Amino acid sequence: MKFKASINIMPLKELLDPQGKAVTGSLHNLGLTGVQDVRIGKHINVILEATSADQAHQMTHEACKKLLANQVMESFEFTIEALN
Repeated sequence: MKFKASINIMPLKELLDPQGKAVTGSLHNLGLTGVQDVRIGKHINVILEATSADQAHQMTHEACKKLLANQVMESFEFTIEALN
């Protein structure tokens, strides 16, 4: 079966996000003073072949741990969706 993994990778909340801080400042300069904080991360879609949703979940988790996310600085979460 084919599955789609939708992965969100974000900087850890404890760490400064310089890119997010720069965007926050720029939004304030544009008059959007109600914006309090911006955090910028990555969204990745992966199409994979697996025998079950559990296997697709395991494969995606391994991909995130080993390659897609730097766990020292980033957290990740994902959803798995079966494709027709």
